[in-house]
Amino acid sequence: MNSMVAPKDKASQEPPQQLRLSIKGMSCASCVGRVEKAIQAVPGVKSNSVNLATERAEIVFSGKYDVPALVEAVRGIGYDVPPERVDLAVEGMNCASCVGRIESALKAVPGVTHAAVNLATGRASVEIVSGAVSAFDLIAAIEETGYAARSIGADAPQEQEAETRERERKKLWWAVVVASVLTLPVVLLEMGTFLVPAIETIVTERLGMQVSWEIQFALATIVLFGPGLRFFRKGFPALMRLAPDMNSLVALGTGAAWLYSVVATFLPDVLPEGTRNVYFEAAAVITTLILLGRYLEARAKGRTSEAIKHLMGLQPKTARVLREGSAVEVPLDEVMVGDLVLVRPGEKVAVDGELTEGSSFVDESMITGEPMPVPKAAGDAIVGGTINKTGSFTFRTTKIGSDTVLAQIVQMVERAQAAKLPIQALVDKVTAWFVPAVMGIAVATFLVWLGFGPEPALTFALVNAVAVLIIACPCAMGLATPTSIMVGTGRGAEMGVLFRNGEALQTLRDAQVIALDKTGTLTKGRPELTDFVTMAGFERDEVLALVAAVEAHSEHPIAEAIVEAARHAGLEISRAEGFEAIPGFGVRAKVGGQAVEVGADRLMTKLGIDTAPVAETAIRFGDEGKSPLYAAVNGKLAAIIAVADPIKQSTPQAIEALHRLGLKITMITGDNERTAGAIAKMLGIDEVVAEVLPDGKVEALHRLRQGGLRIAFVGDGINDAPALAEADVGIAIGTGTDVAIESADVVLMSGELTGVPNAIALSRSTLRNIKQNLFWAFAYNTALIPVAAGVLFPGFGLLLSPMLAAAAMAFSSVFVVTNALRLKTFRPPVAVGSDTASSNATEPLQAIS
Repeated sequence: MNSMVAPKDKASQEPPQQLRLSIKGMSCASCVGRVEKAIQAVPGVKSNSVNLATERAEIVFSGKYDVPALVEAVRGIGYDVPPERVDLAVEGMNCASCVGRIESALKAVPGVTHAAVNLATGRASVEIVSGAVSAFDLIAAIEETGYAARSIGADAPQEQEAETRERERKKLWWAVVVASVLTLPVVLLEMGTFLVPAIETIVTERLGMQVSWEIQFALATIVLFGPGLRFFRKGFPALMRLAPDMNSLVALGTGAAWLYSVVATFLPDVLPEGTRNVYFEAAAVITTLILLGRYLEARAKGRTSEAIKHLMGLQPKTARVLREGSAVEVPLDEVMVGDLVLVRPGEKVAVDGELTEGSSFVDESMITGEPMPVPKAAGDAIVGGTINKTGSFTFRTTKIGSDTVLAQIVQMVERAQAAKLPIQALVDKVTAWFVPAVMGIAVATFLVWLGFGPEPALTFALVNAVAVLIIACPCAMGLATPTSIMVGTGRGAEMGVLFRNGEALQTLRDAQVIALDKTGTLTKGRPELTDFVTMAGFERDEVLALVAAVEAHSEHPIAEAIVEAARHAGLEISRAEGFEAIPGFGVRAKVGGQAVEVGADRLMTKLGIDTAPVAETAIRFGDEGKSPLYAAVNGKLAAIIAVADPIKQSTPQAIEALHRLGLKITMITGDNERTAGAIAKMLGIDEVVAEVLPDGKVEALHRLRQGGLRIAFVGDGINDAPALAEADVGIAIGTGTDVAIESADVVLMSGELTGVPNAIALSRSTLRNIKQNLFWAFAYNTALIPVAAGVLFPGFGLLLSPMLAAAAMAFSSVFVVTNALRLKTFRPPVAVGSDTASSNATEPLQAIS
């Protein structure tokens, strides 16, 4: 495999002489000429040929070349070099130094534009120039750093990765068991002589100290070079490459203690007088404790990805497909688009589709977080992974495999979990020099104690240097951020809040202003009949049926709302005759011999009908953001009607929760000032930007951002996509359009605004958790290195035993992962699925006579 990629130290000196780039956006020969000219101008390019049909550029180089410069040259003239993402599973990482080393190796491969390695997931996410580098090149680069890697396909089963983790966990468990069984006698032989008189008698009178040391040597050697061999296999090669990691620190520390003890046991004359001591028990105990810490860490890390496992487990393994008139149970990978799938009560829906026959209530809580089952009838969309509660139905599949909603959610969560937050940059900078610095401190500790320490100086020097090496292992630093991200984004997925990228998790915490689109975000997004007030002498149902009969001939959204309300009430809609639309006024027709007119107040004035009796009601409707209409039957005022886009029941609760979080709320809408102001007053919104044209929302965000405020924009429509992309954080309502969702950083699957305060609160909790982890990791290492070096000895006579250092180091990593797991218990400020209806939010149809 080494032939596939140049060694790391030669990568920049001997780059490949040819490169193939994929280029998008070309449409004619002149495009080809422009691209060829731009590429040729990049230093190092000898010749190039661009093919319009294949949309590829074949480039030959005369020496060194810069792939990012090539990409920038092509993009600079208006064409695109699409990136390609390669996911790799990396084995053998155990600290932040490993992460930094692998990232550096990947970034050194020509064609790689970005690389992010996640210690918690054991994955590397690499962005490459399409066609410029293969997965084999990336794997080879990783293997040259001393780690193993394999490619992960887009549809690779999660079970395989879970099995790999489980095998590693079991291997660690047996390593801990073997090491513990062998270490216990070593501790009893060495420490027991000081603590238990009976053991001292056995060792000194029956065995003799020399035999005791030889037994300790045999057992400790098996521990170090049996279960503990992994530290030496990885640590010393890394040291030889001048890139030491945690394994290097452990190998150096335990190896030094073991080697000193071997010399003291078998070559005592080599050592100065008074320095003949053995530390086999320290080497064995350190190895055992670090293995135990690794095992506990692996167990805890396994729990951080439970959200992904849960999501993957939602999809059934088989589906009951109708083939040639009969239901046949087939494996999921045999289901095709267009198949008819039968679902019985209590069964899971296999894939996405559209219901064609039957009806039922479907539990979509695993996708949206909302606990109430949703009614489904013919024509409704069905989502794979949801559970059919009551009736049986048949649906036609529309999406399978990686195209399903569930698969997209899993991919979205995985990408967010694999991301690096801006706060991680600090960790990367520190860990880049941390391990070499620790080794330098250990050497300095050894020399100071050897030169100025009390007798036996060599013993003190060795013990304290080993303690420094062990206490400073930077495992906790590498785990501090990714474990919190994994658990936080997983908890968000359980609540129906999906972070499409990791950076949004940090940026959302700093949002100061929440800008809300109105239609489809604050409101349901479709007009509904909210009020139907009849006059004395008229029956509500009779008038509603007459009005619906007339409006059935109109295609206006308000007309559709009235007709839908009549049908929902079970009224029979008669046939209207002589329908006439009067532009700017309303409509009229005859229904069952009765003359019916429906329209604005000016239509009533034109007909000579007095609307004064309902004037106050009309004003109230206007103040509530509703559009008043009037209905006349046979020349008499019969009813006043209010049609509006109703506010979602959960919206007032969401606004209240956002205010409790200390946020300013702004509504951006195309409505007129009066209607927008009425809705804002009703909901307690702080600021209104009204009468905004669809293309004016971005400009509105620019105005709101004045003074350096951070803006989060919430929307759902196609016209919201530019604003979602422009905002510091774009939050899309999941029931909105695909374009809006693709432009957003955060997606609310339930379609309810309550997801916004929940997302913000989760972002704040996750960042707080990360800071706690980083504080523990940095403060722990920084504070205990001087203690391990012996700064407390002159004043207090205190030294940190290497064994205690190993226990503390192992505890540090376990603490960080365990602290991250606390996010699994995160309680959102608005309970998922709760609905606190406001009396002004949606008003029932009323009949007042």
